[in-house]
Amino acid sequence: MSKLNRTELKEFREIKKREFASIENDGSAKIIIGVGTCGVAAGARETEKAFKDELIVQNISNTIISETGCMGLCYSEPTVEVIVPGMPTVIYGHVDEATAREIVRKHIQEKILVDDHVFEKPAADIINKPKEVSDYKQYRIVLRNCGVIDPEKIEEYIARDGYAALEKSVFEMTGDDIINELKISGLRGRGGAGFPTWMKWNFTKQVEKDSKYIVCNADEGDPGAYMDRSTLEGDPHSILEAMTIAGYCINSNKGYIYIRAEYPLAIKRLKTAMKQSRELGLLGDNILGSDFSFDIEIRLGAGAFVCGEETALLESIEGERGMPNPRPPFPAVKGVWGEPTIINNVETLASIPVIINKGGEWFSGIGTDDTKGTKVFALTGKIKNSGLVEVAMGTTLREIIYDIGGGIPGGKEFKAVQTGGPSGGVITREYLDTPIDYKSLQELGSIMGSGGMIVLNEDDCMVDVSKFYLGFTIDESCGKCPPCRVGGRTLYNILEKISKGEAELKDLDRMRSIGDTMQKASLCGLGQTSPNPILSTLKYFEDEYIAHISDKKCAAKKCKPLITFEVIPDACTGCTLCARKCPVDTISGERKEVHFINQDACIKCGECFEVCNFDAILIK
Repeated sequence: MSKLNRTELKEFREIKKREFASIENDGSAKIIIGVGTCGVAAGARETEKAFKDELIVQNISNTIISETGCMGLCYSEPTVEVIVPGMPTVIYGHVDEATAREIVRKHIQEKILVDDHVFEKPAADIINKPKEVSDYKQYRIVLRNCGVIDPEKIEEYIARDGYAALEKSVFEMTGDDIINELKISGLRGRGGAGFPTWMKWNFTKQVEKDSKYIVCNADEGDPGAYMDRSTLEGDPHSILEAMTIAGYCINSNKGYIYIRAEYPLAIKRLKTAMKQSRELGLLGDNILGSDFSFDIEIRLGAGAFVCGEETALLESIEGERGMPNPRPPFPAVKGVWGEPTIINNVETLASIPVIINKGGEWFSGIGTDDTKGTKVFALTGKIKNSGLVEVAMGTTLREIIYDIGGGIPGGKEFKAVQTGGPSGGVITREYLDTPIDYKSLQELGSIMGSGGMIVLNEDDCMVDVSKFYLGFTIDESCGKCPPCRVGGRTLYNILEKISKGEAELKDLDRMRSIGDTMQKASLCGLGQTSPNPILSTLKYFEDEYIAHISDKKCAAKKCKPLITFEVIPDACTGCTLCARKCPVDTISGERKEVHFINQDACIKCGECFEVCNFDAILIK
């Protein structure tokens, strides 16, 4: 491939559009396989091989196999999209090797659906549909290309208007024009704080320095969050294009993508995309034949959660230990290498090309008065349909959990949903109809965060949930400031006492006081927000804490020191399975006779409860 100028890029785009259209119209079938990290882990590579082998066995030559990123249906991996002329497009889920061969024989050859594996397509593409479309709960802007294009083929990105926004920016707009479109759009940072994107860019643009930098924060560290990873795996060029536009806007020639090394597939696809972009003159010197040059470097993080905080991230980029620094000065004025720096996360950047192409006014028509556009969530936990969800701001929690997520499995009752990861809080049933935006979630004691959304049911203990999140932030704390270092450990020790039934009621007020101090005095966002899960659960589930303390009971039966396992005499058949599986030999009894558990020696591992086939083990 040779470098393109502006005219050649336009011609290249039209050629590729015609090529893909001709493939769709020439009678060929197409099999698109999701090979994001979750798909690969579920066996997508083996599924792909089975498709190829069966096509050879059946002597079928007019079927194309293509790879793509995550389609969002993480609960049904491996997922496959099948397009056969004259038939509706179909998404298949749980496609193992045997199912792949069956799809070739039935769907491709005989045009008969394999009904047992058909899944609903996850989302509407709002970019190519009118905003009046209301048949879908999801609108894909950030994820517009994920699950659609092959992320390792730049021509497929270009055919879907890729790099058109860069071309428009460089040849038709000034930096002020770009910032004005961002201002009109109302785009706010999707990394957690929700700071207006146009304002951050404008701060850096106004600083008169020769060296300025663009940084993409891909250090996604919240438990249960994988939005940025999936975006990078499925659409890496959108991030490269957005960073280059930002570089042009503020007169920067250098960018860094800071990404954790635990994301090998995303890193691989980023490197491939960067190589392709340089070859076509979309990255590097004299972009599209202009006098503007911009290049990007990847910097790998070691997985420290604190490096998601922007000043710690900058320290890590420079090769130092990732530890936060007091602000001001803010990175927009004094960032990496002491120079003005724009830092945006993956999701924020992925929206930029769409805003430039469609206009800020178009983008601002989506969402609420306070929060514009869409938000991507990683929907996990006690939910039927886990996966990636992109919805318009203002969509309610009920719509996400029940209409998109399918509700709570196993007939269990919804208890709460944790948003914002270890920095957020729980939202209870009475607030399920709350529209999702920054202000509404903050009023409920939670935050939008980067987009983790973990659903909890009646079997979850709020003391245990709080202990899990606080344990995570303690492990990830850099230890630099005492409020976080000492306060976090003190809170955790109190939670330990509560979970053992050894605490006093006055400890609840003590936790509130420590949490309030940490929020006000910690150096960075990690310490300031780490008490949030405790304060939030205390607000809505104080009765659970009191039950642990006063009654020595854990209603959810999660806190082991407060539960016992007993054999139900009338149900026990004396099969001896529980005794054979007990790791510490605390269960006694002869075959076909009622067994007994020695409570003094029981370690409460729950193995007997798990293996009993007769519901003869009672948890009290």
